[in-house]
Amino acid sequence: MEQTPFEPGKNDFAINPEPRCASVLVLDVSGSMQGNPLSELQSGLAVYRDEIAADTLARKRVDIAVITFGGSVDVVHNFSTADNFMPPTLVSKGDTPMAQAVLAGLNLLDERKKEYRQNGIQYYRPWVFLITDGAPTDANSPQWAEAVEQVRKGEDAKTFSFFGVGVENADMQKLGELSKREPLKLKGLRFRDLFQWLSNSQQSVSRSTPGDSVPLTNPAAPDGWATV
Repeated sequence: MEQTPFEPGKNDFAINPEPRCASVLVLDVSGSMQGNPLSELQSGLAVYRDEIAADTLARKRVDIAVITFGGSVDVVHNFSTADNFMPPTLVSKGDTPMAQAVLAGLNLLDERKKEYRQNGIQYYRPWVFLITDGAPTDANSPQWAEAVEQVRKGEDAKTFSFFGVGVENADMQKLGELSKREPLKLKGLRFRDLFQWLSNSQQSVSRSTPGDSVPLTNPAAPDGWATV
């Protein structure tokens, strides 16, 4: 697994001691995403950045990392607060090692939470957001069973919230295996609406106190971006 050299400064928490809402985006960039799906996903990331960066509190509290999977699994943007988030350029390639990507995202999140605790930073329940248009090519590997176990265990313990989103011809049955929360099917290529919802939701969370329950708008409502 490759990792970009981007790292937040070591005094990041001293400069900004605000509570953090960690957000891990696990994005499918396999060959089938080439063309409109990938360009719309790229546009959605820009909306996400702009919306959160425009919120003076969320930009200090929402902590974003991006992992892509397409042939390989890559940390293309390590954790940074939204005011330092630069959406990576997405490149389509390869197959769909989804289980490996999910496990990489959970490992990255665990490391970030350790950093929060070491630096006395409070944090909200993190978000793990998986977007895919296909089926996992590692579904028959031990990693798939491990990913299912880790996601379900984490959700049961409320250590993170996991959202699975299927695009176009995604295998919704396999996506549904990962989490007890029913996966969402994106309407068309409405990535910008999806990321608008994600931004609005995380802005609401960032204005709350860690541990509080924050109601979210239903993305599968008639005017929402998803179906179930």
